[in-house]
Parts: sequence; C-alpha cells; structure tokens
Amino acid sequence: MDVAWEDFGWERLGNGTGRRRLPGWDATAALVAGADGALLYDTGSSLREGAELRAQAEGLLGRRVTHIALSHPHFDHVLGTAAFAGAEVYGAVGTADLLSRGAAELRADALRHGMDEHDATSATDALVAPAHQVSGEWTLDLGGGLQVLLADVGPGHSRHDLAVLVPGSPVVVLCGDLVEESGEPQAGPDAVPSRWPAALELGGEDALYVPGHGAVVDAAFVRAQRVRLAARFGVS
Repeated sequence: MDVAWEDFGWERLGNGTGRRRLPGWDATAALVAGADGALLYDTGSSLREGAELRAQAEGLLGRRVTHIALSHPHFDHVLGTAAFAGAEVYGAVGTADLLSRGAAELRADALRHGMDEHDATSATDALVAPAHQVSGEWTLDLGGGLQVLLADVGPGHSRHDLAVLVPGSPVVVLCGDLVEESGEPQAGPDAVPSRWPAALELGGEDALYVPGHGAVVDAAFVRAQRVRLAARFGVS
C-alpha cells in the first residue's frame, strides 16, 4: 500500500487514503484503498476526467476501482462515473432518481459553467445513476481490516449529500461540498439551508476534513464554517 501518491499528483492523507484537486472547478476526488477493494469518492466533471482518474488509480494501486461513492449530484462531481465500468456505485437516497431523470439539467448546468459542449453532451449521454442508495449509514469492507462508513448526511448543500468516514489516526472525513475551503460554500437552487449546518456534525475533534473544493481542513475550520452558514441562513 506504500505507493508514491505524490508522483501521480495526489495528496496522501494516511490509512490508504489520498485525494486530488482537479483542474477547472477545483473539485476534489478521493481514493480509499483496502487490501481487496478501492473506493473512489467523486469522479470528476467529464468522461475525460473520469478516465484520467481511473488511469491514475490503477497506476497507484495496480488494480481497478471497485466502488464509487458520489458526494452529491452536481456535474463537477459525477460526470466521470461512466469511465469506471464494473464499479459498484453508491449515492445518498434520491440521487439515483435525480440522475436518471436529470441529465438535461446537468448538461445545462455544465454548459453554464463553461464546459466544452462535446464533453458535456458525451458525459450526460453516458450518465450513471447509483445502483446502491444509502439511507442512514452503510459500511463498506475494503479488505485488510479497512471498513469505511458511507453516511447520508443531507440535505444541506444539495438534497442528497453523502459523506465518507475513513477510520484511522486521524479519521478522514470526505465531505463533498458540505465544506468548502477555497471560497464561501455555494448554495444553489437545490440547497436546503435550514438543514445545512446540522449536516456538518461529522468526524470528531481530531479528524481531517476533505472539502469538495479547496485544501484539507480541521475540525475548527468546519465548526467556524457551520457558524457562518447558520448566521448566513438564519438558522438557530
């Protein structure tokens, strides 16, 4: 498991976990590798980006990605999923239905944000909806004693937010866009502001938090962002 993550442009976080900040929208993709399975958290904004992530993961591990968890159904986090044929795909409950009927909306959103039209069309034409919907919590055994927890913690940033907790010292929490470091959290039309602050009750005081955009942060940063969100949205 001692692979040179940095040689592939990834930041190593410990306990078989690393992440990469993708170009364009600075979205994060994270990889969690056990002895038998490998989980990718988010797949990028296009088939091209997904294929690059797949090649990097296989180069790092010498084997394929077996599981995918989608943090939330926004274009910059899900449109690369079709590049991972054969992987088991997980999302918060409701994600599958939204992606099954929302390809046109995702394409329009990608185009509004400046994505190349061919990339947007090819990715949404091949859109993959999760076969496994997480309601509450779901434990995945990746082998070698590594069990990761998938938690349906939304709604918040979207109506379908899925976090992943990777045990270890420290615990690593993959947050998606519930937490953003490189700018103020973005609240689109599908955000549920009244529930967002409560969705940040994750991890613990010593955990590392991996935002959907930006640098890895600590519990103090997450607490401060939770307070700002509550003030911004008038949540007591």
